[in-house]
Amino acid sequence: GAHMAENVNHPAHYGGDTTYEVIKVIEAWGLDNNFCLGNTVKYIARAGKKNENILEDLKKAQWYLNREIEKLEKAG
Repeated sequence: GAHMAENVNHPAHYGGDTTYEVIKVIEAWGLDNNFCLGNTVKYIARAGKKNENILEDLKKAQWYLNREIEKLEKAG
């Protein structure tokens, strides 16, 4: 139904369909072509909104950020 489509397109824990919807911010910042940084921003932006586990979301963000840093360090 319409509710299901809305959950797929604009799930509430992603901020809903607002100017500040996470995917729009990620695209505006040009991070949609960088998986790790896009995920870092996504997990920070929605931290604690989906399941109220802020620490878990921040650790996921940290994991993706660390992965990007390691990639850049290896690239020199």
